[in-house]
Parts: sequence; structure tokens; C-alpha cells
Amino acid sequence: MSNKKPFLVDAIIGNSKFLASLGRTGKMYRLWWPNIDLPQHVDAIRTGIQWDQLPVSWFDEDADGWKHEAKYADKTNILGVSARSEQQPIQVDSLHLAVPGQDIIVREYTFTNSSNQPASFSFIVHSSFLVSENQLYNTTMFNVDNDSLVHFRHKYYFALSSANVCTGYQSGLAWDMVQQGELNGKNIDMRPDGALKWRIDELAAGASVTIPVYLTAGHDEESVLQQMRTAKSKPSAEWIAETTAYWTNFLAEAAPCPIDDAEISDLYDRSLLMFKLMSDEQTGSIIAAPEFDENFVRCGGYSYCWGRDAAFITTALDKAGLGSLSDSFYAWTLTAQSPDGSWQQRHYHDGSLAPSWGLQIDEGSSIIWGMWQHHLEQKDHAFAEKVWPAVEKGASFLINFLDSESGLPKPSIDLWEEREASHTYSSAAVYGGLTAAASFAELAGRSKLAAEWKAAAERISASIKELCWNEEGGRFYRGVNLTVQAGKYEQAIASGAAGFVSEGIKGYQKYTLNHDPIIDVSLLGIAVPFGAVAADHDHMRRTADAVDAALTVPGVGGIKRYEDDIYIGGNPWILTTLWLAHYRIETGSLSEAKQLLKWALDHRTETGLLPEQVDKNTGETAWVVPLTWSHAMFILTIFMLAEAENKTGATAQV
Repeated sequence: MSNKKPFLVDAIIGNSKFLASLGRTGKMYRLWWPNIDLPQHVDAIRTGIQWDQLPVSWFDEDADGWKHEAKYADKTNILGVSARSEQQPIQVDSLHLAVPGQDIIVREYTFTNSSNQPASFSFIVHSSFLVSENQLYNTTMFNVDNDSLVHFRHKYYFALSSANVCTGYQSGLAWDMVQQGELNGKNIDMRPDGALKWRIDELAAGASVTIPVYLTAGHDEESVLQQMRTAKSKPSAEWIAETTAYWTNFLAEAAPCPIDDAEISDLYDRSLLMFKLMSDEQTGSIIAAPEFDENFVRCGGYSYCWGRDAAFITTALDKAGLGSLSDSFYAWTLTAQSPDGSWQQRHYHDGSLAPSWGLQIDEGSSIIWGMWQHHLEQKDHAFAEKVWPAVEKGASFLINFLDSESGLPKPSIDLWEEREASHTYSSAAVYGGLTAAASFAELAGRSKLAAEWKAAAERISASIKELCWNEEGGRFYRGVNLTVQAGKYEQAIASGAAGFVSEGIKGYQKYTLNHDPIIDVSLLGIAVPFGAVAADHDHMRRTADAVDAALTVPGVGGIKRYEDDIYIGGNPWILTTLWLAHYRIETGSLSEAKQLLKWALDHRTETGLLPEQVDKNTGETAWVVPLTWSHAMFILTIFMLAEAENKTGATAQV
């Protein structure tokens, strides 16, 4: 097995059925199929060249002097990697892509002799598969008839081969044993790794040779080998041309970038291309990010579908003319709704509940709100009829979750998944969900129900203004009725805070503070996007200014989530920075919004993707690449900015 995998990757390729994450060296770290969230199958796939009698030089490593450049081909999800080493007379240029509509990944390697004399060497691919994320019961075998190395476990089969017939192979060859490049021709082994070798003799000075490596998938041996025969049925150049045309057409059918700016247009295209890879073809679910911390070493995992994230994402998809992806997502939400009408924290692609730590009331609220945003964009009455039963159940759950005394939602887990309270953001989300549900009810001819839901929403708005306003702090409280540990409760009470102790389930004591005074960027959501309090309300303006002042990171810039954030060091996030941009646009402060947008643009990765976080000290990418919600907030920012500029007659430039 490989060394510890990196948390940060540099690129993804896929076709909404395959999804793979790669480093800037071209090394493949993870591979998902036939769904994009699970199962994951690859330990690592490595590539190297070998000179006679010398150890293999792995050109997808930062060793032996190898230097790399990685870049997506323009307007595509095809990754190009260039590898150069002053210690090696061979240059390697590779292209990596998943063929749309096929269970085929193409990895085309072109070797160029940069010396002044002929060169003879071998190209070696070492593949290690932990199929279905399992170290047990894997088998590797060589299929002679198809010249293919096959990895399988249970109902998942993967084959590797090339149009060029290999000159050596071995099943069951561990990473520490392949360094000398000696392959013994073993046909089958119950170990997860193996290798293929291609010999290149007398490559003339200045000449090039191309060897395509195909990776195919299937649920049995015959289907995976049939896919391999399909892969070999045409030159890799044709697969590349077809894939290029597919992605170019995909972008051509989307809405044009609303701002005439080269940098923004590039990130706009990259965002739309990335959205497609994050949307599961089979089910329509949308994942937050490709998984990168599968052992939950530093987080609880990201390769799941959160209703909240997806509501922002689908709203961006609709703006960008990709409403069909939103249609698929909202069809998926009908499969993920719980019998009681709620939508829980997060789900797998098939709608089943993913690992969870409690109800977040903003998840289901956001889904209903997002459904209405989608309807407003599409004006599709059939869609409204389709989702109405789920909306009615969902709104009924929200109504029953309201506290009869305060009018606010009862305590649940916050959007950052760290604490329990009646969070002000979550309350605003429920306002948005009930307001949206009331609009659907009007369409359905249920005016009495619409009035009931609208009245409940208006009471939430009034309660936010009354109960969640921190007059002393000059901003909204992050929440009320905050659950804390006993020690923190006693410390807070000793410092003058108010709270109470109550008896919970089976007599366990519950410690609650009346208010959570921490400044949190999510407070902007009260106004944008949910509108529970008007953006130009004095209390919102003061809250936004408090967010700006307290959460802007000195030096590096950008906005962190909240005052005492420690997650991954407490860094500024892309989406939080753009959230403040949304608010500034909504209140007419366009120059400030443009500065925040420029910060996000400046902190793209080398391959043009938006991460979740930026290191607060170095300004480098700190966590999660790509984060789908980051790209969604970017898309929403530029459409909001363009609309605001159109109203004033100005030109939207950053």
C-alpha cells in the first residue's frame, strides 16, 4: 500500500460516474465508480521510467529532479501534466480524462527524447487497488487475451491496458518490490497490486512516442474487458477529441459569463465544469467535495450531499443555465426525505443517511427554499406539482419544530456542525423555507395553509428582531438557548452570563446559556439569502460591519467563519468572504464587494479551482479542493454584481 495520502489534491477528472482525484504530478490518489461519493477503489496508481539496470524513476513524484506543471485544457475537464528533470533525458507530457458516457479513463503519456542521442527505456505503471475501500479479498490477475491487468473484489472490476502491447507484467507486486522494475509474469495473486511495463527501444533524439493507458470499470470480468476492447477500438487522440467536444458543448449550452473579464470568465467556466463532476449522473445528488479524509483524521468527511450546500449550489446552477442538474437534484431530494418530513444532516448518493451527529434544521429549510428558487428560475408548473407533497411534509415538520413560546425553531445543530442552540441563521433559514412553502401552497390552491405558514414565518422574523438582537454588542446574537458543557456553563455564569439548568432525557442535566454572543459570518444569511430581516435594516448593517471588522484576517485578508474558530487553524474561507460580498452588493457597496471577489480570484489553486480555506499565515490553499459551495458562492456573486451594475448602468469590472 502507498504512503499516507495527501489531504490536498490538485485536480479532479470525471464524467459524473467516474470521479478521480490527482496531484499536480499526475499521480492518481483516489477513484470513485459507479457513483461519485462511494465506494472509492484506488490506493494509488504510479508511473515511472526505467533505464537498464537502474531503479525506476517515478516521474509522478517530486524526486530525481522531476518538476511538474499541471493545467486543465481550456474549457474542458481534461488535465494536462508536464514532467521535466535535468537528470533525465526524457520529457513526459500526459493528458488525463474520463470519457463521457463510457466507463473509460484515458491517461495518455507522450515521451520525448530531449537528448542528442537515441534512448532506450521502459515505461512502468504500478497500480494498487483497495477495491470498495477494503484491504481484504482483493485479487489481481493478468488477462492474456486482452493484454490487461485486472483488479477485482466482489462486484467491482477494474482493468488497465494500452493500445501498445505490454512487454512485461506481474500480479501481486507490492510498492516496495517494484522499485527495480523487475516483473516476473505472475498471472494471479490475492494481493491488491500489480504492474505493467512497456519497452521503448532506440527512441531517436528529439523524437516522441505516445503510450495511452486505459482504465476501465465493470461489474464482472466480461463487462470490464468489453469496456477495454471499446477503449482500444479507436486511438486515444479520438477519445481526447470527443471528450474535448463534449465539454466545449457543455459550456456553450450554459449561460454566458455575466461579466466581461478574462479572469472571471476562466473561473466561471471552471466552476461550471466542476459542478458537472460533483453531480452524480445516476441519482442527481451533489457532493460537497471529493473525499480526501476517508479515515476522519481531521474532519468528518466531505463526500456527502448536504441539503444546505446544495440549495446554494442549485441556485447558482440555475443562474448559469444548468437547470437540468438542479432538476435532477430536487428529484433526488424526494428520495432523501425522512418519513417525518425532515431532511437530516447529510446523505449518500442513494438518499440513505450518511454518518450524522444530529438534526440541522436549516438543511430541510434550505431545500424547500432552493426548490422555490428553482421554480422562480424555471417557471415549471410540473416541477411545483412534483415536489408539492415533499414541500407539504417538510413545512409541516418545520411548523411542529417551532417553539410555541418564542416562535423560533427549537435548538438544533448549527450549519458549522459544532454546537446546539436556536441559531439565528437557522431561524432565518426556517423563515426562508416556510415562506417558500407558502408560495408553493398558493400555487397548489391551498391558501389557508399558505396563510398559516406565512404567519409562522413572519413571527420568526419578528422574534429574530426582538429576541436575537444584542443591543449591547450592536449586532445579532449568533443564537439563543446555547447548549454547553457544565464547566463552560459555570464559567459563563460566573462572568455574568444568564442561563439555566434543566433535566433532559433519563434525568441527565442540560446546561443552557441564554445567548451566544460570538460574531459569525452566517449572521449575514439572516438577510442574504433568506430575507428574514431586510439587508438595509440598521441592525443588519451594524451586524455586517461587525462581521467585517471582527472576522477579516490581518495580512492575508479574507473572512473567517467566526471569532474563536480553530478548525484547521481558523483560516479565512472562500465562501465566507463571498458571503460578505453578497451582502455588500445587496446594500449597494459594490466597490467593497469587488475587493472581496478579487480576493477569491487571487486564491484559486494552480489548476483554477476554489478551495474551502486559505492559510491565514501564508495565503496558500489550506483545506478541501475543490469545495462545491465555494464555486457556487462565486457564481452567485458575479450574477448579483452584474445585475447591480446593470441597474446603475456601470460596467462590472473587478
